[in-house]
Amino acid sequence: QLRLVESGGGLVQPGGSLRLSCTASGFTLDTYVIGWFRQAPGKEREGVVCISSDGGTRNTADAVKGRFTISRDNAKNTVYLQMNNLKPDDTAVYFCAAGTGWKTVQGACVILDPDYWGQGTPVTVSL
Repeated sequence: QLRLVESGGGLVQPGGSLRLSCTASGFTLDTYVIGWFRQAPGKEREGVVCISSDGGTRNTADAVKGRFTISRDNAKNTVYLQMNNLKPDDTAVYFCAAGTGWKTVQGACVILDPDYWGQGTPVTVSL
């Protein structure tokens, strides 16, 4: 079965950190652009950060710049999202997607014609 699987979400206090993982099952990630997106309750899905297939290019949304970092380990078929200094506004379900490219809309990346989406992992930032 071809799919992306996210993991690593949970409950964390403000100022804390989490590392999310996005692992491909049934295919290899090394030729895909990968993006992390999030959707908070009652809000539209928004782009968080994207990374090129070779890891050399990234796009990070202003809301998380300086706090969130994307990286990839193609040997492990996994992309990571390191989230530091988390804020209550970061509370959302986080998804990863794989595609062949991205465009930037108001500073946030949008995967073009994504081939795969994960099921999402919830992140709650609260005392």
